[in-house]
Amino acid sequence: MNAAYEFVTGPLAWAAWGIFLLGSGWRLYSMRQLAMKKDASSWAFMDLGFSLRSIVNWLIPFNALGWRKNPVMTVTTFAFHICLIAVPVFLVAHVVLWTEFFGVSYATLPDNVADIMTLVVLAACLVFAGRRLGQKEVAYITTGKDWLALVIVTLPFLTGFLAYHQVFDYQVMIIAHIVAGEIMLAAIPFTRLSHMVFAAFTRAYMGSEFGGVRHARDW
Repeated sequence: MNAAYEFVTGPLAWAAWGIFLLGSGWRLYSMRQLAMKKDASSWAFMDLGFSLRSIVNWLIPFNALGWRKNPVMTVTTFAFHICLIAVPVFLVAHVVLWTEFFGVSYATLPDNVADIMTLVVLAACLVFAGRRLGQKEVAYITTGKDWLALVIVTLPFLTGFLAYHQVFDYQVMIIAHIVAGEIMLAAIPFTRLSHMVFAAFTRAYMGSEFGGVRHARDW
């Protein structure tokens, strides 16, 4: 079991990070090439000011019309993304690993807060799943790729929660947790999770078009 732990925290972790970084770079480059091929003129109206204006306004809860239309989904979406980022980055056990491998140390979340935030992520995943099953217009466009992305996000938090509370065999669960996290990391550039890479660029494009061409707001 120790050998398995060393493998998933060593070579497998490096492989996951490598796939994530190289895959993200390749996806961004290929999307840029595609944009240049299909609509090269779009780059002419890209504007930093309008881009930042759009990004900032969409990051404010209930500021955009789309956010105000569905308050439940807005709260769920913001809570999900905040916890999704904060828990892996600021969890004590994760910071310990950063310190051990790279000598990097910073402030951490209290364990009870991280525990609650993990439950928030899991609850949000249930809301997203219920939406895909219960809303006809969403169910109609839902594919296996959407369910795969949801499962990939759910598993690291579920296994981490079970490992922390020592449900089932701890060593098995912690290894499962690490592997699930590495799968999520490596899958980001190649699944629906790629919006983590493209979201800012998409919003920048929309903000530039609406602000610089249509002279209107996109929120």
